[in-house]
Amino acid sequence: MAIETGAVTGAGAVTGAGAVTGAGAAAGTGSVPYPEGVPCWVDAQLPDVEAGKRFYGELFGWTFRVAPGDGAHEVWAYPSGASTPLAALAPKPDGRLPTAWTLHFATPDAVALTARITAAGGQVIIPPTPVGTLGTAALATDAEGAVFGLWQAGRHTGFGRRHEPGTFAWAELYARDTKAANSFYAHLFHDALFGPDAAPDFGRATLTDVFPAEMPPHFLVHFGTEDCEAALGTVSRLGGRVQVPPFGTSYGNVAVVTDNQGASFALLQQWDGNGWREAPQEADQAEQRPDELRQRGDDRGEDEARPAGEHGATGPEDKG
Repeated sequence: MAIETGAVTGAGAVTGAGAVTGAGAAAGTGSVPYPEGVPCWVDAQLPDVEAGKRFYGELFGWTFRVAPGDGAHEVWAYPSGASTPLAALAPKPDGRLPTAWTLHFATPDAVALTARITAAGGQVIIPPTPVGTLGTAALATDAEGAVFGLWQAGRHTGFGRRHEPGTFAWAELYARDTKAANSFYAHLFHDALFGPDAAPDFGRATLTDVFPAEMPPHFLVHFGTEDCEAALGTVSRLGGRVQVPPFGTSYGNVAVVTDNQGASFALLQQWDGNGWREAPQEADQAEQRPDELRQRGDDRGEDEARPAGEHGATGPEDKG
């Protein structure tokens, strides 16, 4: 299911010699596709998939199976005893490629979305490419160079489970210019971020809030945990590293780590179980869910009133 094209480097990555994985390794045969702009899959590109299986298997309790139709030894991760995939691990045949987790957004029309990406100032690294009967994959960057994948579902639609310990819980885009990032993603995914039923699974933050200035803009994938401190101990014991010690956000306690091969990700322990703390509000401001009064972004401008029911980006929600 890998797509053999030119090599790509960057904060997010494609596998193999620039091959797109994982969004093709989306879960849930026969299920309804995720709406456009909703994160639907994550994959890691690793030098040693077997070492990755040992690391993530012990950290999250994942089990693994070879991805359907895969000839490049990509594996899907599953909760113990379950049949719904959560993520993919794929090999890097070229050591010059980054070791990284990549986030994929759902779309019903990858060709139309890549055209909007280009028009908004982003770049298409790998154009929409069929992955058998599983769906269509593409890889792109935003205007600052943060890499993300696109997935147009065929037989496979996305995460079988999310928003619980050991599964995808949130993604944060660390950008140099959050206002520009807000505008870019509002052009692409307005309904998912600001529509009346929006419950976004990703936010935007200033890169230097957490990382050194030389770090390129990137998406940071968050996995849920019930005990952040205990998980950090397991990461260290398995040969990983703590990049950023635990810090509080409006949606939970977060720590940034790398696995035993250098792929970065975050651990997220939600506040108060499934509850979320409210972000500060101005007296005349409509109610917002956590994290991001600062993250509202719309090409109409921040002074222009929004239709009733439209809200800014939210923290992660506990929905299946």
